[in-house]
Amino acid sequence: MTVKRIRIGTRGSQLAMFQSNMVKAALEAHHSEITVELVEIRTSGDWTPSMGETRLSAQEGGKGLFCKEIEQALFENRIDIGVHSLKDMPAFLPDGLVMNHYCRREDPRDVFVSYKYPSLADLPAGAVIGTSSVRRASFLLHKRPDLKIVPFRGNVPTRLEKIAAGQVDGTFLALAGLNRLGLYDERFEILPVAEFLPACGQGIVAIECRDEDKDLQAALDPLQCVDTAICAAAERALLATLDGSCRTPIGGYAVIDGGKLHLKGQVAAEDGRMLWTEIGETAEVSLDGATALGNALGAKLKAQTPDDLFLEEYECG
Repeated sequence: MTVKRIRIGTRGSQLAMFQSNMVKAALEAHHSEITVELVEIRTSGDWTPSMGETRLSAQEGGKGLFCKEIEQALFENRIDIGVHSLKDMPAFLPDGLVMNHYCRREDPRDVFVSYKYPSLADLPAGAVIGTSSVRRASFLLHKRPDLKIVPFRGNVPTRLEKIAAGQVDGTFLALAGLNRLGLYDERFEILPVAEFLPACGQGIVAIECRDEDKDLQAALDPLQCVDTAICAAAERALLATLDGSCRTPIGGYAVIDGGKLHLKGQVAAEDGRMLWTEIGETAEVSLDGATALGNALGAKLKAQTPDDLFLEEYECG
């Protein structure tokens, strides 16, 4: 193998560093001859208090906000791979980059986080929920139109601190991130997938690299979880077919069970008043079968929804 060094581009948040160190450790375990190093890169999605909290953003922070600078570093050959939370990635990658390797999926579910109320059902009318995810906000408003949604940003520990300080009555976090950081609290409510569909790719760590780097991709092969890759292909095909704007609330979750691939997709109006759902399955448990299932389910959902729901007229962020 000609690969002697792998530079991993990563955001500097605790969760991003944890996930990148996870990839680093796996690479070192499989390739003792390769030097692996982390390169910290600040991205457009890295929130600071001076930025304020003025708007909701695309599924968990805005499509591409957490990857643009990492992708630029790939093009400029300053890094060799980028490690991402798959839910933060746009449906389409820039020409010349590929994302074909996925680590084993963590728990994909969302968590309702509050130190005042043990569950969503316990929230009183008018309670204030902080989130910067239009998916979470819209899905919640569909269930509880009596609640108030306000923008709420920061990394996982920062948001937990804000909740503890009583800035809002509750928020949502991904269980995968809480588990990886050891921050899950039994006082939080885990939301079943059947009741609150996750973002496409939630709980999956993905690796992006240059398409031309074939030896590097071979070095990444031992990190691949085939089942996760198949589920990711279905969810990303669903997202790509819907081709929603950064303000379109979309959920998608695939699972392999009973020798079949099952996929559920949902699209909501931003105010939560309407919610469209499609469920499908295929016995072709492969990347091609997953892509075909995601495309078909996305087409069914798109046919049901108003044409203007997917207009690219909103600013991402």
